[in-house]
Amino acid sequence: MTRTITVGLDGSGESRAAAEWAAREAHLLGLPLKLVHVWEPVPAPMAQAPLLGAETQQHWTERIPREAADGVRLRHPGLNVATEQLSGRPADMLASAAQDAELLVLGSRGLSGIGGFMVGSVGLSVVAHAERPVVLVRAGEQAADEHEMDAAGIPSAAAPFRPVVLGLDTENPDAELIEFAFAAAARRGTSLRVVHGWNPPPYYAYGLSANLELHGALARRETTALAEVLAPWRKKHPDVEVTEESSYGTPGNHLVDASREASLVVVGRRIRRSPFGAHIGPVTHAVLHHSTAPVAVVPHTPEEEQS
Repeated sequence: MTRTITVGLDGSGESRAAAEWAAREAHLLGLPLKLVHVWEPVPAPMAQAPLLGAETQQHWTERIPREAADGVRLRHPGLNVATEQLSGRPADMLASAAQDAELLVLGSRGLSGIGGFMVGSVGLSVVAHAERPVVLVRAGEQAADEHEMDAAGIPSAAAPFRPVVLGLDTENPDAELIEFAFAAAARRGTSLRVVHGWNPPPYYAYGLSANLELHGALARRETTALAEVLAPWRKKHPDVEVTEESSYGTPGNHLVDASREASLVVVGRRIRRSPFGAHIGPVTHAVLHHSTAPVAVVPHTPEEEQS
């Protein structure tokens, strides 16, 4: 079965921006686009009200995806666009829809006055439970935002893509996460910027700032570890230019800074099947809320569970 680029659509400005991003990604991947609209039924007593009756519900559940699909087809001629209507809790239905998708794309409100996202409870729940990559796109995202400046100093979709940024943990590197980032850079014809943030072990931390020799030794160790992890991937993808950045400090902060010059930020999430529920992780959580570029969250199973 052919996977699709699937979008969670609710008629909002942020979901329309997500649909446009997904359409562009579908073109790059040569895959069909599916617009999924989830209707959460209202309680029975409310459904009897004149403005919330069955006919009104049917009107809006049909109108939102139909009009969105018509607009996408108009702006992206030749793209295979389908719609699907589902009923239930949006977070549950979207996480389920992701199972058959190459990517699930969701919109997120931009924060007023500062860069970043306002990721709601539905988006966070989907990211935490979906077992396929999920991309968050902020409201107002334009194609030109992901590209370099043109000769006139204006962002333009005709200019080359900005780099793809990958956040990488060298102690637990995941092949699926790394492959996703390399492939994203390759289809955009751009470079891959790998960002690794590190902090010293607790028993080194005390007095580290005053011990420049120790700091230098730890920095060299982390830089070497990053190079060793990426070496086989450089060979596998020789056409992708790679820059490696191993920096002291909080990984999330480094990735948020890097997002300002990125076309896409790629981070991972460990799949944890436990009674204590899903977990996004502090680095991914920080990037989701503060990145100024679209964010792809790639779920992966920890090595100890891959047997």
